Amino acid sequence: MKVRITTLLFLLIVTAAHGQDKDKLFGVEAPKTRSGFILSGQGDFDIPAADMAKRFGVSYRVGPSVLYKTSSNWIFGVKWDFILGSKIKQDSLMINITDKYSAKSGGLYEFINNSGERVGIPVYERGYAAGITAGKIIPINRLHPDNGLTLLTTVGFIQHKLDIYDKDKAVPQLRGAYLKGYDRLTNGAFVEEYVGYSYFGKHQLVNFTIGLDALFGFTQDRRDYLFDVMRSDNKQRLDILYGLRAGWFIPIFKRKSEDLLFE
Repeated sequence: MKVRITTLLFLLIVTAAHGQDKDKLFGVEAPKTRSGFILSGQGDFDIPAADMAKRFGVSYRVGPSVLYKTSSNWIFGVKWDFILGSKIKQDSLMINITDKYSAKSGGLYEFINNSGERVGIPVYERGYAAGITAGKIIPINRLHPDNGLTLLTTVGFIQHKLDIYDKDKAVPQLRGAYLKGYDRLTNGAFVEEYVGYSYFGKHQLVNFTIGLDALFGFTQDRRDYLFDVMRSDNKQRLDILYGLRAGWFIPIFKRKSEDLLFE
């Protein structure tokens, strides 16, 4: 009886010692990490903070990325996000070309056009953020070495402005170069941190990531003069976006010779 117990304990110790790499007891090798390119499309729901919150409300980011994952789970690549929003908080916007009866509702600003009619011009938040990203996937389960906690850092260039969409050219004050005096063009460098979970299916059919990110933009207003407030606009800004991100992966992983042999 003692011999059997001793033998069982020995087998358990040996199994635990080698469990991170392979199951020696049954001769089953644990899966290995895969490497290759990853094409991705991602979307963010963003809440602004700091100077960004003074100008805009909640917004969205959508865009592609091209990444490369190494066999040690390091990730490198580039990403591009389009910034989209419709909640504008700029109270002074175009006050010099409206009248006391002009209303602002539903994202529309009212003006008198060339024919003396009152028209509504929509104003949107538009921009982009492009950068170089790098990070690592930290596996949680040895049986799924490609999946786990994902930490990414992105550095790059961000730009945003007010898109005053006068498609019919109904307001003379918003034509051509005059429009630049109202659009609040802003750009500069940014740093973004992402913490999430990444999953790659065994047969590469279901692959995704979901997590939280924070973007810090060190930007500056770029217009020499604003017509509505009659001053220059070139102050330094801190633009922050806190986001919930989800993305879909299309992995192009390298295939091992043994996979081809036993397929």
